[in-house]
Amino acid sequence: MAGDVTAGHVTAGLRRDAIGLREVLFQSITAMAPAAAVAASIPSGAAFAGGSLPLAVLIALVACLFTASCVAELARELPAAGSVATYAAQGLHPAVGFLVGWGYVFVESLVPPLLLLQLGFTTAGTLHDEWPSYPADLWWPWALAGAAIIAAAGYLGVRASARFGTVLGVFEILVFLVFALWLIGKAGGHNTLSVFGTSHAADGYGGVSGVFAGSVYTVLAFAGFEAAAPLAEETRDPRRTMHRAVLGAALAIGLFYVVTTYAMTVYFGPDRFARFGASGEASWEGVARASFGLFWVLVFLAVVNSTIANANACSNVSTRTAFALARIRVLPRMFTALHPRHRSPVAGIAVQSVVAVGAALGLGLGYDPVTAFLLLATVIVTVVIGVYIVVNLACAGYFLRRRRQALKPTRHLLLPLLGIVAFVPALLTAAGLPVFDFVTELTAPVSYAGPIVGAWMAAGLVVLAVLLRRHPERIAETARVHLDEPALTGTSQNGAAQR
Repeated sequence: MAGDVTAGHVTAGLRRDAIGLREVLFQSITAMAPAAAVAASIPSGAAFAGGSLPLAVLIALVACLFTASCVAELARELPAAGSVATYAAQGLHPAVGFLVGWGYVFVESLVPPLLLLQLGFTTAGTLHDEWPSYPADLWWPWALAGAAIIAAAGYLGVRASARFGTVLGVFEILVFLVFALWLIGKAGGHNTLSVFGTSHAADGYGGVSGVFAGSVYTVLAFAGFEAAAPLAEETRDPRRTMHRAVLGAALAIGLFYVVTTYAMTVYFGPDRFARFGASGEASWEGVARASFGLFWVLVFLAVVNSTIANANACSNVSTRTAFALARIRVLPRMFTALHPRHRSPVAGIAVQSVVAVGAALGLGLGYDPVTAFLLLATVIVTVVIGVYIVVNLACAGYFLRRRRQALKPTRHLLLPLLGIVAFVPALLTAAGLPVFDFVTELTAPVSYAGPIVGAWMAAGLVVLAVLLRRHPERIAETARVHLDEPALTGTSQNGAAQR
């Protein structure tokens, strides 16, 4: 088993060649939470795009493919558990790489509690609707059950965790695809390609402006396509596999979003789709309840399944990113502890479980689970979109500075620029900055997201300053690609070579 030697410390490495394309593809797919996005995230754009929401989704898909292309290019060049941190370190500067890793591990550790909250209030609300004697606010036992499942999957190692995510991902996609095809068939003569035009935009947001506003909200449903990248060191043929997984997930799930949104739009009616949402009669579950009998149970189970799969995938991301940063000692060494058999980062999984349960229960009981969900979602989306913008810059920087002979202007310069342009409006929207007329200014406690992100990144700057003064070599190692180093027998170590 390969390991690393850093300043006299020997650390066993993650399990090499444990998973293949199928598992890492579904790592990214489940991190995008397709069922939950179709049922909850994407309908938020209907208030602006109305019955033209399928066009908004298509625009968001094209925009996200710009950044997905950049991530895929860097994942092929730099297969590392540090993923986005390594990309920024190589393409821009190691200090930027540290700050990206600092922010990324923070928000990815908040995704599991976010999904546990959604699991809790979704399950409790549905049970209350079916059996009024069940308290609608008794959500927390379901959140705890979800936390236990995710911790167990992570503890058993990347192979078990990734295969678990694959099974969950296949189920949720099949349920919504079957339902979408059913809706298209039931729509009959109401099927129309006019929903890919601007004529059905919501009142007050006519034409292109409504579609653009809807696409900004829809972009947020694509977050997570890069989640395969932190598993690079545990993947067979990572340079080829990572590239295919990241691009494949973004494209496949983007088309899934287009098909499902089109199906519901033409069935429900384009001209009244502006009132479609995430709950009630005008929602995926509401339509399933009213028109398709017990099929709503499958829709409900697919959404619940999606929350668990997403939390599992993002737990993999946070623990691997923490392992990579701890390996070079910019995070505490405890995060490099691995299970002797499963090679899973057990210390990281334990900390992730404590954070997940603590944040879900603390915020959910302190406010309410829906408010806590919105607060965490705003924190996460703000940082993740910022990371995407930096990764686009890093792609251009890497090929200009380090791989000039492989530079392709369209792929490595134009697409990163378009990716930045696509995500800036989404960043302003997520932060609640009313630069556009469709952006709503955030209210407390959701408005606390900005100060929370600011405080965490300020703490990162302090840590960065201390490390640059005392241990500058650790910051430099954020650019290190461990798979580029030959694994040696006997002592099981890697050299300290850097790309």
